Amino acid sequence: MLPAQNRTGATEDEVTAWALGAAAGDADAFEHVFRALHRDVRRYVTALADDSQIAEDLVQETFLRAVSTVHLFQGRGSARSWLLTIARRTVVDNLRRAASRPRLADTSDWQFVAECSQPRDLPGFDEGIALMALVDALPDERREAFVLTQLLDMPYDDAARTSACPVGTIRSRVSRARTTLCAMLDEKAEPVPAG
Repeated sequence: MLPAQNRTGATEDEVTAWALGAAAGDADAFEHVFRALHRDVRRYVTALADDSQIAEDLVQETFLRAVSTVHLFQGRGSARSWLLTIARRTVVDNLRRAASRPRLADTSDWQFVAECSQPRDLPGFDEGIALMALVDALPDERREAFVLTQLLDMPYDDAARTSACPVGTIRSRVSRARTTLCAMLDEKAEPVPAG
């Protein structure tokens, strides 16, 4: 089996070695970690955050937290697992802050405005939106496990460490998420009876 590679072509072991280098004081090493894991962190944060508009801010905050605590990284797990754990905590902290203050909107139909501003001509765009809507409809714990293992291709044991739960729980959540997604797809595929 070949080692997992990310968008930059680096293996998990190489990215972890860069993180260890950054922890030891190598100023350039963290830039390699950033380039290798930025896309995964962005996808994960976007999937967890209630507000996709704030996702990029949360990604930046995740990396700021990682830079300030990289000296504590000891390589017990992969650098990706470590960074996604920081991302998860960043999103949770943001959700807690948001829950403590009222939400404001300057339009009564913000959803219509958002839908009108989306590009329509891209191939697969509508299917991607439909798939993400189904994934977003999953319960939080199942959605998180599904995104980590199926969309980010994270090994189950790393996903378990990121979510702070046993590996069996992750496997169960992913299985239930798949079952739920299949059921939702079957519901949407059934023909509507004629009036």
